[in-house]
Parts: sequence; C-alpha cells; structure tokens
Amino acid sequence: MAELRYCSPSPRSRATGDALGFAPLAQPALRDCDMGRRRGLTLGEVTVREPAAVDAWLSDPRSAPHGGESLHAFISRVGGRLDTRPVGDSARVLAVAEPAVVRAALAYGLKAPPSTYWNIDVRPLSTVTLTGHGGRWNLRLDAPGGTP
Repeated sequence: MAELRYCSPSPRSRATGDALGFAPLAQPALRDCDMGRRRGLTLGEVTVREPAAVDAWLSDPRSAPHGGESLHAFISRVGGRLDTRPVGDSARVLAVAEPAVVRAALAYGLKAPPSTYWNIDVRPLSTVTLTGHGGRWNLRLDAPGGTP
C-alpha cells in the first residue's frame, strides 16, 4: 500500500478512494480543469454555441476563451503537484483522480507537447504508474493482472 494517499477534491474521487479502502486526503492541486463558464456543459453543447472559441481552445494550449484554465495552465498545475515530492523520497504515492487529471499528469510527466493531452484515453478505474521524482518521470506499464 502507498504511504501517501491523495485524491481530487471531487466527491466521486473521494468516494472511489474510500470504496477502494485508501482513505485518501483531498488535494486541491489535483482538481479537474477549471472550465469557467462552460462548467457542466458537454463539448458538443459548447461547440454549437461557440465553435470558433472551441477551435481556439483545442488548438492553442494557452487559450482560455471560456474564462477558466488553459490546457497549459492545467497541465502545469497538475505537474507542479507531481514535482512537490522531495528528491530521494522513496515513499510511494497513490492518487485517485478524474481522467482529465491523469491525462495532464501523463502529458507533464512524459514531457510531451500539450496537444498530446487530447490523444490519451484514461478509462474509469484504470491504473497508471509514474515512477521517478521532480522533473524526471517514467511511465510504467504493467502486464494484465498487475504482474510485471
């Protein structure tokens, strides 16, 4: 079991962590992307209302036409949380978070361009493992059944 257990501050992340027996501590830096005035709307709904703004948001990672976070700011915020782990600390950390947060962590950790975020699929209850610390992260893929 991980020595440090965190979750996004959303009720569903907390409930998932509790259901899995982790008793996670909510971390504000692991919250979902701030969608500003688009909060609660689907991408399809927003595209009908503001097609040019959606195009700008999807193509420019620093764009935030919705008044919330840009993709760049979101990835940086989540990545900053990854990098708060002290160098040399061998404690294992577990985080239960929304798929968007996991995608942001992967884009940051792998030093991929922000556009990569849109090409990462994270399924509910999936497990992603990043190993390393502060600025040097590796993605570890486990074999089916959790065996290395």
